[in-house]
Amino acid sequence: MKPIKEMSVGELAAFICSHLGKHNIDVVLSGGSCVSIYSNNRYVSLDLDFIDNRFTKKKNVKDALLEIGFYEEHRYFKHPETEFIVEFPSGPLSVGHEPIKEIIILEFATGQLSIISPTDCVKDRLAGYYYWKDRQCLQQAVLVAEAKDVDLEEIERWSKSVRKLREFHQIKKLLAKAKT
Repeated sequence: MKPIKEMSVGELAAFICSHLGKHNIDVVLSGGSCVSIYSNNRYVSLDLDFIDNRFTKKKNVKDALLEIGFYEEHRYFKHPETEFIVEFPSGPLSVGHEPIKEIIILEFATGQLSIISPTDCVKDRLAGYYYWKDRQCLQQAVLVAEAKDVDLEEIERWSKSVRKLREFHQIKKLLAKAKT
């Protein structure tokens, strides 16, 4: 296996996910690093945000990560060979008060990565745009829609459920253009 310092975001995330899985810690990657993976690094995030589906004790997560060279600093985990930081935002795995619809398993030479689907990734990014008017989040959603198949009807349904249907209709063309 290649050294951690040479791992891509996906390889590192898969390495961590697989290692934690060996300790019965079930995590799913979410957040900006999903955009990095789905957009082939057209957007770069140095944060690996894992949601722990089993609400594991922090000490167990910390002990498992120590085995592969990560140390805790404040609320993050760092490794001396990489700029990527690992964080475990509180669960459950959801976006806009709805559970994530689909978890994808991606295979890397370093292991298996559980990651939210491209459609849920777009919804996650749109939540940042809808609630905080973060234009960078909108740009990230478009990057994912350009690179991957996303379900625009599901995104529209979800937007309606979070009372942001008007906002969705204002940006729908951006997401749809990404498909052409």
